[in-house]
Amino acid sequence: MLNTHYRDISNFMSQVRHNWTKEEVLEIYNRPLMDLLYDAATIHRKQHDPNVVQVSTLLSIKTGGCSEDCGYCPQAARYHTGVEGNDLMTVNQVKAQALRAKESGSSRVCMGAAWRNVKDGPEFDQVLEMVRGINKLDMEVCCTLGMVTENQAQRLAEAGLYAYNHNLDSSEEYYKEVISTRGYQDRLDTIDNVRKTNVTVCSGGIIGMGENVEDRAGMLVALSTLNPQPESTPINALVAVEGTPLEEEKPVEIWDMIRMVATTRIVLPETQVRLSAGRTQMSREGQAMCFFAGANSIFAGDKLLTTPNPDVNEDMKMFKLLGLNPQKPFTKKVQPKTVEAADSQFETLGEKPRWTRPEHKIERNEAAKAKGKLVK
Repeated sequence: MLNTHYRDISNFMSQVRHNWTKEEVLEIYNRPLMDLLYDAATIHRKQHDPNVVQVSTLLSIKTGGCSEDCGYCPQAARYHTGVEGNDLMTVNQVKAQALRAKESGSSRVCMGAAWRNVKDGPEFDQVLEMVRGINKLDMEVCCTLGMVTENQAQRLAEAGLYAYNHNLDSSEEYYKEVISTRGYQDRLDTIDNVRKTNVTVCSGGIIGMGENVEDRAGMLVALSTLNPQPESTPINALVAVEGTPLEEEKPVEIWDMIRMVATTRIVLPETQVRLSAGRTQMSREGQAMCFFAGANSIFAGDKLLTTPNPDVNEDMKMFKLLGLNPQKPFTKKVQPKTVEAADSQFETLGEKPRWTRPEHKIERNEAAKAKGKLVK
């Protein structure tokens, strides 16, 4: 339990710790809301500018057809969600989208591809050129491409990648109730491979998938024990998509989001906490409370990969109302240099890593399959 002898508990908590226990995190999460908000806001002001929020644009560069069975994801090929699959975008298409994002106030472009893992070859080479092109626009570049090897992470770093996103999604225990086609350790191994480069780590999760508060605390323990802790952590509220096994989950209460953001801010004091999916279900007042509690990043644009998101103009109106300013690029870390493909020190290895496929049975997936809601 927390040491209650500290008069200024927020000062005690503002130190980066890698030994948080689930019991301690639960105690924080369940504190009286006013006390929780006070401590989180105090820590936030010690570590960050409370009136600055990073604006990122999430771009789906390859949509649908994924072989995984993540229960929340409409891009899984086995679910009937109506998502149309698209081949990998061209480098010019991505650069054009990045320019539009920059003009609308975004300082970071996050590119997502519906892949289980990165495979060496022409498509990965194409992604590397996208990274080079966006970095040359003086924007931060983030990718979420599935599992990566150390060599692939090094090649991304050479191209100028600023951050790599690989979410833990939930606690290790509840993860098995959502995904059966890849293991939790694979996610940790991918983060470890990224850490062997100069690329920052973006890793968080989703609440509202049927997990309990203990699972939310377990996810934060897993993130906090990473050394160093992730530079950014997205907190997503599940957007229940028809056709997925989680389609009947009820929307997350705003108070749960506020508590989760505040607890994340306390446990990960130096991390940028990203208010991510689910914002369309939140009022401006609810989002303002999340910013007060420690959130200092949002995704802008009308879509987050395939799910709805507030219009960027509405976000800018909210920023003006709250007196918030968009964060400039490379505020937290210097801009990485881009090494052209011809000068690369890392070659394609044609690796075929054996990422795990637990393939255990998930009860609700089996129930959905029985009702004919899954392809297989």
